[in-house]
Amino acid sequence: MRITGISTHVVGTPWRNLTYVQVHTDEGLTGVGETRMLGRTDALVGYLQEAAANHIVGSDPFAVEDLVRKMKYGDYGRAGEIVMSGIACVEMACWDIKGKALGVPVWQLLGGKVTDRVKAYANGWYTTERTPEAYHKAATAVVERGYRALKIDPFGTGHFELDQAGTNYAVSLIEAVRDAIGPDAELMLEMHGRFSPSTAVRLAREMAPFKPAWLEEPVPPENLKALEKVAAKVDMPIATGERIHDRIEFRELFESQAADIIQPDLGHIGGILETRKLAATAETHYTLIAPHNVGGSVLTAASLQLAACTPNFKILEHFNDFADAEIKKVVKGAPQVVDGYFEVSHEPGLGVELDTDAAAEFPQQQARFDLWAEGWEKRAPKAAGK
Repeated sequence: MRITGISTHVVGTPWRNLTYVQVHTDEGLTGVGETRMLGRTDALVGYLQEAAANHIVGSDPFAVEDLVRKMKYGDYGRAGEIVMSGIACVEMACWDIKGKALGVPVWQLLGGKVTDRVKAYANGWYTTERTPEAYHKAATAVVERGYRALKIDPFGTGHFELDQAGTNYAVSLIEAVRDAIGPDAELMLEMHGRFSPSTAVRLAREMAPFKPAWLEEPVPPENLKALEKVAAKVDMPIATGERIHDRIEFRELFESQAADIIQPDLGHIGGILETRKLAATAETHYTLIAPHNVGGSVLTAASLQLAACTPNFKILEHFNDFADAEIKKVVKGAPQVVDGYFEVSHEPGLGVELDTDAAAEFPQQQARFDLWAEGWEKRAPKAAGK
């Protein structure tokens, strides 16, 4: 079997473009992969066009390791976010083809499943007025939908510092959310790499009474010494890793012991097998994995294949019940959350199919998402920019 070509389909919303890649073969099998780029979609599509000619067409889709190696190192220049995201889309699609050809789900090819259900946490549910009352109502709707975990960044446009008024308001939001979801649901506290170490530590202590399940990206991701400083001074788990695009770059993070939970994005770090290798290394450091998952249903399906066969998998992020829920229709067999969990699919490959006609209903947009702009949490960029 050989790859005869690829096709790309960009599904657009005002705040994100989702790039789906179909890999076609000479035996009639087609696989699909997905990633979500912020502000670099055209660059990704351009890279994939070059990679198709240089590396992909003519390759054996069963030889996943070899194809990833060629795409990552065959152009000599160091692979960054764009290249690793392109690799991820093609890699996922190859696993999809392989599973379909053999009649088994991908998790069966990666060692077999260790679980039948994967816990989900909701994100993107707070696209409402930024008040305690509105957040209480929105969080109540999340748990009424069956979720037992959710995440929120309550810090507005905070950058390095947050004044006392901003701190008090953030506390009021989290207090309202905790009251809405009750004492047993998991509440993930997101900082988006906003703060200096001292500010992050102070805010973590302010939030401690509400028992966050983790503190995510408390400081910008480039400086691991800063993260170590935070980890040494707070009593809650530290989560990070969504902006690391090569599993080799996690080495220093593991050595520092600063993170309790890593959050690689399958769509940015080279795909399913690259993330499975990373998860195995994390396991040797007694570290859990909870992938960043802000894409659509193909990326969710790929993440669930990983979850099914990974002993140290904690939980999976899910946007598409709340933010842009209508885009789920572009994927047949889209994974669904029931009573707070995804069921592990037993369908061949990834267990999903891209509906290209439905995808065409959501053309690419000039998507923009600026975490430093007022109103960013509403994910309505035009309104936020007023």
